[in-house]
Amino acid sequence: MPINDLPVLSALRTKMQWHQERQRVLAENISNSDTPNFKPRDLVEPKFGRNGAGAAAGMGSLAMMRTSAAHIAPSGGGGGFAQNAKAGYETRPAGNAVNLEDEMLKVSANQMDYAAATSLYSRGLGLLKTAIGKR
Repeated sequence: MPINDLPVLSALRTKMQWHQERQRVLAENISNSDTPNFKPRDLVEPKFGRNGAGAAAGMGSLAMMRTSAAHIAPSGGGGGFAQNAKAGYETRPAGNAVNLEDEMLKVSANQMDYAAATSLYSRGLGLLKTAIGKR
C-alpha cells in the first residue's frame, strides 16, 4: 500500500490544501476591504465525519457516560459546539462588507490550524519511516 493511500495522511493532505486555499480567499477579502460593493467570502470546511470522506469515516462516535451517580450528568442536548450566530456582515455606505478585524482573526486561526496539520503530517511520516527502518 503506498503511503499516499493511508487514510490519515490523505485526510491531513486534504486539510492542508483546504487551509492553503482558504488563506488565498481570506487574503483576497482583506485586499478588497476598500472596494465598493465587495462581499467577503469564505470556504466551507471539509467534513471528515461519519457522512463525509476521510480518516474518520469508519469510526463510530463516543457517547458520554456516567460511571458513578456522584458524577455530573451530561447536558441534554448532545455533544456539539455552537456556531457563530452572527448572520450577515455590517455593510459600509460604499456597500463593502469586509470587517478587517474578523478577517485577521480568521487568518490567524487558519495559520495555526495549518501549522498543526503540517506538524501532524510530518510526525506521521516520521513514525512510518521509523517503523520501516529508514531513519
